[in-house]
Amino acid sequence: MTEGDEPVGRTRALVGFVLAPLVFAGLWVAPLEMAAPAHRLAALLGAVVVLWVTEAIPMAMTAFVGVAATVPLGIASAAEAFAPFADPLIFLFVGTFMLAQAIFFHGLDRRFAFAMLGLPGVGARPRRVLVVVGIVAWAISMWISNTATVAMMLPIALSLLAVLEAHGEAPRGYAAALLLSVSFAASIGGLATPVGTAPNLIGLGFLRREVQVDVPFFSWMALGVPVAAVLIAVALATLARDARQGSVPAGHLATLIARERRELGAWTPGQRNTVLAFAATVLCWVVPGVVAVLRGADDPTYRWLQATLPEPVVAVLGAGLLFVLPVDLRRLEFTLPWREAVKIEWWIVFLYGGGIALGTLAFKTGLAEAMGRSLTAFLGVRSPLGLLATSTLLATVLSETTSNTASANMVVPVVIAFARSAGIDPVLPVIAATMGASLGFLLPVSTPCNAIVYGTGRVPLRAMMRHGLVLDVVGIVTIVAVVAGLGPLVLGR
Repeated sequence: MTEGDEPVGRTRALVGFVLAPLVFAGLWVAPLEMAAPAHRLAALLGAVVVLWVTEAIPMAMTAFVGVAATVPLGIASAAEAFAPFADPLIFLFVGTFMLAQAIFFHGLDRRFAFAMLGLPGVGARPRRVLVVVGIVAWAISMWISNTATVAMMLPIALSLLAVLEAHGEAPRGYAAALLLSVSFAASIGGLATPVGTAPNLIGLGFLRREVQVDVPFFSWMALGVPVAAVLIAVALATLARDARQGSVPAGHLATLIARERRELGAWTPGQRNTVLAFAATVLCWVVPGVVAVLRGADDPTYRWLQATLPEPVVAVLGAGLLFVLPVDLRRLEFTLPWREAVKIEWWIVFLYGGGIALGTLAFKTGLAEAMGRSLTAFLGVRSPLGLLATSTLLATVLSETTSNTASANMVVPVVIAFARSAGIDPVLPVIAATMGASLGFLLPVSTPCNAIVYGTGRVPLRAMMRHGLVLDVVGIVTIVAVVAGLGPLVLGR
């Protein structure tokens, strides 16, 4: 948070502390026509949503406390409340984060980034550098968290800017365009794979638990990659248009990139081991989906692969390779030391567990069904396409004011209940809403990616909002078109 944002942050937190108990009390005494446990959960969820939106306390602790409070409020037993924290997708998070930590620890992120920037002709033109920086961030964020991608790419982008500014006036608008390319590309890349960003796993988890539908890794990519490809093309085209070329001695960029690549040195054993573990994990994630596409979902081989190598198990096994592939066998040093492994983003794991716990209780108590009936009557949406578009729009709007993870946790259970109440298959609307939850491009508070680059002081708010609004609109249209058009072909629904 920048100094200018601190008063805003304090004000939001104060609003949260005051509003949360008022919302809880108001819903507690409201004459809602539902069973007592559902009524109590509605009051609790109202307070949780306020705390998530205002971030008055850390979001992970809001989820933890919200789940714990269901026990003394008589909503659920302790076993029921905390059972979702052992959901298999929790372990998909843990395994994926450990693989990402190994990539950071051994510097594979910078090696990959500078290899892309060192492609012939790239370092000679600032606009080409902007495009390649965006593509690199987009590709990396398919496999590791969007926030971590920005944290890795931002120093590279700032180094490139420093070279431009040290050897002449930087092209007008270039600094903002370059930094926004990092932020937007990281958010967009997360859409492409199930493990690219937390909302994807949240949506898939609810589909598996509440709808009994498993979406294979490759099947998600068949929908996510086209959406991500359209959005990255639009983002980079509009940003490059604003980054006027100017008269900067661009050869200095190529010099900087070449120097950084030389300083990386030769490949280390740790880097080679990490690539091996990562490649094996991705291969096992993708192969079952490829078999399903080629031979059908009823093929015995596909069913065996799906049962034997589900994504969470593959992620844990892949992470396990990091602890057995040696870097120095004589000294018993392995690819990922435990002191580095424990640095993963545990707060997301806890937030995800709390979110699915509250969502699961919403279905068990009947609260989600009641909300679905109410929304169906209020909105009057009856067609699958109408629900798909409404779900995408709702998730996108909500993601502008709260985190993508919280947006998915709040919207997806409601979409499922809404679909059931309207007699519509919920699978495609849930996928669309899940993707819409990652479309927060408009404001610095919309995503950590935006907040990080805005905090540099080099990105005017007007520029972020102008480009972000375009991406939000294009994103909603693209998601609806791709999911409605390709979804029935890919998923057979």
